[in-house]
Amino acid sequence: MAVTLPADNKARYAMRLGDEQMPMNELVGQTVTLRYQGEIHCLNCQRLTKKSFSGGFCFPCSQRLAQCDMCFLKPELCHFEQGTCREPDWGQAVCMQDHIVYLANSSGLKVGITRINQIPTRWVDQGAIQALPIFRVRSRYQSGLVEVMFKNHVSDRTDWRKMLKGDAEPIDLAAERDRLLAECDSEIQALQQQFDDNSVATLPGEQEQRIIYPVEQYPAKVSSFNFDKTPEVNGVLHGIKGQYLIFDSGVINIRKFSGYEVEMVV
Repeated sequence: MAVTLPADNKARYAMRLGDEQMPMNELVGQTVTLRYQGEIHCLNCQRLTKKSFSGGFCFPCSQRLAQCDMCFLKPELCHFEQGTCREPDWGQAVCMQDHIVYLANSSGLKVGITRINQIPTRWVDQGAIQALPIFRVRSRYQSGLVEVMFKNHVSDRTDWRKMLKGDAEPIDLAAERDRLLAECDSEIQALQQQFDDNSVATLPGEQEQRIIYPVEQYPAKVSSFNFDKTPEVNGVLHGIKGQYLIFDSGVINIRKFSGYEVEMVV
C-alpha cells in the first residue's frame, strides 16, 4: 500500500491494484473481500513465478538484484567498495545517498535506518506512533554501522503482534536519544574519526514525529491470513496500521504479498 502523512499526522493509505490506487481509509468500517487469483508476477521482470522470493521477486531476479542481497538487509555488510556489488549503478543511486538513523515506538523502543527520502513513509510502514531522527549519514553502509552500535542497547525489531493489539505506551524519545548518545559516546567518536569527513552527524535539534492510524478497533487476539493457504480474505475492515489490514476475522500483511494478483471487492 502507498502511504502518505498529511499535516494532521493521520496516515492515509491507498492499495496498489495494477496501475490503479484504491483509497483505503474510507473503507474502514465496511466489508471488504480480497481474492487471490492464483498468479504471482515478479516485481522486477513481471514474469510469472510459482513462488515469491525476497519479498516479491522470481528466483533469477532474487539472485541478481542488489536489493535482494544480504547487505541490503544488513547494510553493515556492504561490499560496494570491494567492487562486488551486484548492481553498482543501483548501489550508487540508492545506497550512496544520505540515510537517517532514527528511534521509533511501534511495539516499544527500537532503532532503525532509512533513506532520507523515505521519511516518514518508513515510519508509517512499521506502524510507529512516534519517531525521531538521531543521525544523518552519507551512505547506507554508515547507517548500518551506527545501527549495529545502538543494537547493543536497544532493539531493532518490531513485535508485529504487539503493534497490532493497540498503540504502544508513549516514550520520551528525546530522553532515550540523549541516553544512547551518552552510553555510546566513545564508539560514536571512533566512528566519526574513522570517516573523518563530518559524514556521521548527530541531529540534536530534530523534532519528534507523531503518527495516527485509521483504526476503529484493535483485535484482542492476532491471527494472520496467508493467501497461499487462504485465497479469499473477507470481513469488516476495522483498521489499517503499518502495512497490515485489520479485519474482524484476522489481519493480513499486504506488503508480504507484493506481486500477487488480487481482486478487491467492496
